[in-house]
Amino acid sequence: MPLNAQLAHAPLPLDARLNEQVIMVPAGDGLRDVLETTVFRPAGPGPFPLLLMNHGKQAGPARLQARERFIYMATEFVRRGYAVMLPMRAGYARSTGPYRDFGCDMLGNAQGQARDVLAALAYARRQRWVDPERIVVAGQSYGGMAALALATRVLPGVRGVLNFAGGLRIDMPGCDWQGALAKTFATLGAYNHIPSLWLYGANDSYFSPALARRLFNSFTGSGGRAQLLAYGPFKRDAHLTLGSRDGVAVWLPATERFLQQIGMPVRQVYRVADAPPPPATHFAPQDDIAAVPYLEEQGRAAYRVFLEKTAPRAFALSASGAWGWAEEGESPDVRALASCQQRSSLPCQLYSVDESVVWPVAGASARAAGGAQ
Repeated sequence: MPLNAQLAHAPLPLDARLNEQVIMVPAGDGLRDVLETTVFRPAGPGPFPLLLMNHGKQAGPARLQARERFIYMATEFVRRGYAVMLPMRAGYARSTGPYRDFGCDMLGNAQGQARDVLAALAYARRQRWVDPERIVVAGQSYGGMAALALATRVLPGVRGVLNFAGGLRIDMPGCDWQGALAKTFATLGAYNHIPSLWLYGANDSYFSPALARRLFNSFTGSGGRAQLLAYGPFKRDAHLTLGSRDGVAVWLPATERFLQQIGMPVRQVYRVADAPPPPATHFAPQDDIAAVPYLEEQGRAAYRVFLEKTAPRAFALSASGAWGWAEEGESPDVRALASCQQRSSLPCQLYSVDESVVWPVAGASARAAGGAQ
């Protein structure tokens, strides 16, 4: 696997600012399975309003998909006094049980994933730190469709659903996945009990604006209660808006308006400090590839690729000549360091973060050792 392809799987430390913990939630027939579940919450005993968030599906086997966190979304909700639960559904990550796959049967897929969301919701209701009368269910991509499937049930205390680019794309012979999606969304709308907000971007690589509108019309045309925010292009792919630091400015204002409409809190009541970026050192201009210490030809080529990436981004290296970089998503600085360290016997250090060089000026003497192993 190419080095950068491993970055998304580098383990990230638990976030003490958000009291992050990982628990195993009982699920499945007879509660014999468990769901690896991330919990964020404010300090104190609660009870807190709850955001129950659902992940999408990445390419490849579900079992290889790492634990999802949606750290930027979790931060904004904890600031507003919410607890956040994010269960990995059956067959994903360290959750047990089989991954449920019904092929082109989109309704079967949606209902199969909703089973685990329902189990997580039942668990949440039993916790003293959860206010069972103030709950919002959300989901991104496949998780958004699962959240809409859950909304076909009467669920006391669940006041709304947030659908971030919801749906499922299946490229397989004989599967009209767009038509199957539209039909399924019409069924979900016909049995809908909970209002929802839908957010789809113009350059979503999975769901075009025309398809998003088709799904929305299918849902509302059969009786579903929903609002659609069709926003413009977001960076290289609007499907990744929710996982981006810069995506908060896109989804948060509309989400706050919707939360107000359904009687959920929106005022910030907890301070969660943003991690300060490392200071710029002016060791060298960021685009001066020749000035980067230690790297040989392959490493300099990698740095050249890194310079074409969008912030947030980070590049790390070590005196062994090892390097690693990461862009977008959560903690690119931590992921870049971890990637570099995987192939280095010496400590790795950040060289560049976002638009700044952060390499210590005191390390200038090492420039003469460029390429040393």
